[in-house]
Amino acid sequence: MGKQFSALTDKQIEFIDKQKIYFVATAAENGTVNLSPKGGDSLRVINPNEIAWMNLTGSGNESAAHVIQNSRMTVMFCAFDGSPLILRAYGNARVLHTKDEEWDRYTALFPNSVAARQIFVLDVNMVQASCGMSVPYFTYEGDRDDLERWSERQGTDGIEKYWMRKNQKSLDGFETEIIQRAGLENE
Repeated sequence: MGKQFSALTDKQIEFIDKQKIYFVATAAENGTVNLSPKGGDSLRVINPNEIAWMNLTGSGNESAAHVIQNSRMTVMFCAFDGSPLILRAYGNARVLHTKDEEWDRYTALFPNSVAARQIFVLDVNMVQASCGMSVPYFTYEGDRDDLERWSERQGTDGIEKYWMRKNQKSLDGFETEIIQRAGLENE
């Protein structure tokens, strides 16, 4: 079993800052458990008990629907080079949309992106570090730019129409509130 902490240590924050990929897990009380890989310059450690990550537009919107119903979230990082380590941050999250009061404060922490859909803020209540000795080595070759190029072609109007078509409900039919909380419900 790994070692638990009540907050991220400086060494763990340094490890997180070097990672090119991380994974986010959420689940509603009932239905599908979701696990999503994330990458790019989309995560910030705000303080030892707070992590924020920018959620870019995608084909699903599971995390938002789940967090509305059940705020539990786990963010996991793995060492794919160097010394082995698996680091998990457990806590309760809230989801911010473009019209929410805190949106501007948090988006200022990230590169500007037309694909920005939500920001998740995780209040970390436990951190677990475990060995990760069976995690394979991988070599980082670079970030993909496909989503950013697609989003630029869509523009803000195209992205918002995409949200209306594809991002209003989870796989299990749970509401994501994206239309209302992005101020689009009357358009």
